[in-house]
Amino acid sequence: MPITNPKRYTVTAALIYANGPIHIGHLAGCYIPADIYVRYLRSNEKEVAFISGTDEHGVPITIRAKKEGLTPQQVVDKYYAQIDQAFKDLGVSFDIYSRTSRLVHHETSQEIFRELYDKNVFVEETTEQYYDETAQQFLADRYIVGTCPVCANPNAYGDQCERCGSTLSPLELKDPRSTLSGAKPVLRVTKNWYLPLDKMQPQIENYVNSHTEWKTNVFGQCQSWLKDGLKPRAMTRDLDWGIKVPVADTEGKVLYVWFEAPIGYISATKDWLTQQNGTDEGWKKWWQPENDPAEGETKLVHFIGKDNIVFHCIIFPAMLMAEGHYILPDNVPANEFMNLEGDKISTSRNWAVWLHEYLEELPGKQDVLRYVLTANGPETKDSEFTWKDFQTRNNSELVGIFGNFINRAVVLTHKFCGGRVPAAGELLNIDQQVLTELQAFPGRIGEVIENYRFREALTLTMDLARLGNKYLADTQPWHVIKTDPERVNTILNIALQISASLAIVAEPVLPFTSAKICEQFGLDKPLWKNAGRADLLSAGQPILEASLLFEKIEDQLIEKQIEKLHEAKRMNELEGKTVLPIKTEIQFDDFSKMDIRVATILAAENVPKSKKLLKLLVDIGSEQRTVLSGISEHFKAEDIIGNKVLYLANLAPRKMMGMESHGMILMAEDRDGSLAFVQPGKEVWNGGTVS
Repeated sequence: MPITNPKRYTVTAALIYANGPIHIGHLAGCYIPADIYVRYLRSNEKEVAFISGTDEHGVPITIRAKKEGLTPQQVVDKYYAQIDQAFKDLGVSFDIYSRTSRLVHHETSQEIFRELYDKNVFVEETTEQYYDETAQQFLADRYIVGTCPVCANPNAYGDQCERCGSTLSPLELKDPRSTLSGAKPVLRVTKNWYLPLDKMQPQIENYVNSHTEWKTNVFGQCQSWLKDGLKPRAMTRDLDWGIKVPVADTEGKVLYVWFEAPIGYISATKDWLTQQNGTDEGWKKWWQPENDPAEGETKLVHFIGKDNIVFHCIIFPAMLMAEGHYILPDNVPANEFMNLEGDKISTSRNWAVWLHEYLEELPGKQDVLRYVLTANGPETKDSEFTWKDFQTRNNSELVGIFGNFINRAVVLTHKFCGGRVPAAGELLNIDQQVLTELQAFPGRIGEVIENYRFREALTLTMDLARLGNKYLADTQPWHVIKTDPERVNTILNIALQISASLAIVAEPVLPFTSAKICEQFGLDKPLWKNAGRADLLSAGQPILEASLLFEKIEDQLIEKQIEKLHEAKRMNELEGKTVLPIKTEIQFDDFSKMDIRVATILAAENVPKSKKLLKLLVDIGSEQRTVLSGISEHFKAEDIIGNKVLYLANLAPRKMMGMESHGMILMAEDRDGSLAFVQPGKEVWNGGTVS
């Protein structure tokens, strides 16, 4: 059953592989929602530990290391620093952003594995696994690719097909091949330790079924796994990068990354306390509070993407159940995936908006990204990010509604009230109605945040800004000032009270903007209990001059980002191109039949009604010839006159577009499809032969 009144909250956000940068799909999937939830709890003065870090073991790390020519340690060091800084710059308020390569994590993971081993929880099994005879090592799932049995994707991984999303095992792939050598792997016998999920299924079912309040996508996926019947899962792997198995005679084996990675939440908590106090004393209240009833209940909430549901809702809880002393996740509000400009986000295809690049190229717009990713968050189904929608939401909503209201309230206060909060006088019906609505907003927003409906919370927040705009439009203080200054004082007092409450309830999504408003209004820490009050700001309190909270985003910036996105994808595709195989072998006599000569282009013009052809006049030394060449999409006629080129002189004439072409200009095609002239390396006379 869900915990209704916990004493504290342990909130985790997924440990991401330190094998590349953070992109918007990661942010929308779990990090922005987690930060909104935590900021809301802190605003309500709850005791919270917000835990995350990088997952620095597993095959994706070694794959990246091979690709970049680095050691696995160099890879994780590089990307940990980049990811950590990007999160800080975006305002994600982790208490600790740790690493699974730290000693505390190795020790904690080995300790838990050893406890389960000593309790005979694991089942030792000898199985056949794929082995690369060329690379001379067993292959982890991600080192094996083949044809997906579900959708026929020829490049599915041994654990998952990225095209259809199916969870796989290497033995299910058709035509498997090693990513290390390209060779077909063979099966070899190896020994590993398995967590007997099949035997634990009744216990796991009871746990899952006690949480019918979970999001439908989460609960439904868990039920699907349980219906199919759980199977034992290996908790060790035959690899050389990872945490060593703490059992004798296990050379070459490490802990399965999905055994030790979620333990990273526990070790990160210890790391956090050690960095604060020099000791990890007190970590148990966040993970084992039942050992001391005085500590009260702790609510554990995991924020993840949908691809990690099974690990956080079944496998990790099963490990904790088997250990016996840890609390289990109370909720796992997993999001679906965010797509990008009509296509799935793909790191391998470089089809992504990378956080560190966004922060560099759009400085000061952290809250705009947080807002758009929340407004369009994939909470119940996949959603899509487009740069045009980003622009529209910024210009129409943040600038036109939110920023416009705050700016109007402040500007009018300086114009009519000397830059100080005016005292409210007699309240009319419209004032009473607005204040009643204002009072209700914090509770309504808080309720949906507590139920992980962050899009709805943002909609309500913007409705509060709309309420403020409508109030000013209905009361028209710029007209009333001519006849009733006292009435204007009341209007602007209420407008400023709405603005101050807006700063508080918007803080979880827009922390940088909230801080600006609080500074402008002289507000202390934005506590949720103060939002909605009609006396949040005291009469006479100075208000700083107005400054724009958001700026309009012009078309040029958006077009630049779209162009950059497509160019990155194009360059990535080009990197994947390989040199064409050599054609069938010929004899020297075949080559000697070709008469290749140096020529100069004397004239060039477009061929009417043809998109590709240029009509060239070339000097081959002994005579001048007309050549039709399909290069007009690559060269302008006027730009190539005077070029020295190589010319195949004895190619039989050919009629095209009613004209006869004599010979052929030799061209080289680059990997992006562009053409270049094949030219002599120095000045050579026309008619000079190539041999």
